[in-house]
Amino acid sequence: MSTSADPLATLAALPGVAESVNAVRTAVDRVYGHRVMRRRSNEVTSEAALRGARGSAALAGADWALEEVRRRTDFGAEGEPRTVGAALRLTAEAGQLLSIWRQSPLRVLARLHLVAAGGAEGDERIGRPRQSGEPVDEPLIGSDLPLPDADEVAGRLDGLAGLLLAGSEAPALVTAAVVHGELLALRPFVSRNGLVARAAERVVLVGSGLDPKSICPAEVGYAELGAAPYMAALEGYASGTPEGMAVWIAHCGRAVELGVRESTAVCEALQRGAA
Repeated sequence: MSTSADPLATLAALPGVAESVNAVRTAVDRVYGHRVMRRRSNEVTSEAALRGARGSAALAGADWALEEVRRRTDFGAEGEPRTVGAALRLTAEAGQLLSIWRQSPLRVLARLHLVAAGGAEGDERIGRPRQSGEPVDEPLIGSDLPLPDADEVAGRLDGLAGLLLAGSEAPALVTAAVVHGELLALRPFVSRNGLVARAAERVVLVGSGLDPKSICPAEVGYAELGAAPYMAALEGYASGTPEGMAVWIAHCGRAVELGVRESTAVCEALQRGAA
């Protein structure tokens, strides 16, 4: 990334990024202006949370139908149920961490990992960055991207936190995309990094004021776009090239737009009395 005083703003100036930012802003403004949002925004927020959790879990290998997520309660079982449960817990937790995020992003990331790994009490690896020699369980990414060593992870996490605390003039989409991409590229925890990265992106989008009611679930968009394009865009981010970074930011923007489309459909259904 750029060594300028505001590297996030530098990314915002990359070719094509402004178009993504404007498209997201237009889409978000449109759904917030829907008449249903004046009276029933809490219902839209709840439905967006459920659908976002389903999308994030799908990318983590638990691709359940929405109605299956809605009706099931056995999220403590090993395998896919625990993945879906982790996604649901993270979505609920993210909105409670905004004030802490502004003071200490690393504390929030630790908390998100603790939440994602619920039921793993006593495991000292939970809630802290991985140490040298500790393996990472991240099925989606696997060996497609080189895994940074523990020292690089620690240094880059500190750099990310410093960048966030310093503030930026960059649009929320750019900041959220960088947080998401950096956490996926680093895989700082021994497990659940994808779920944590997408939850952290949600924290940024909500806390920035772009999506204050959390009704634009980008996770829905990532799942709809598919795992292969998600990984291809992430490889662009990991390359560190301007072109690769722009591709990743555009992918994140498109995911937010698709999340907006999902919530617009929810609004329309509520208006018709069908949901």
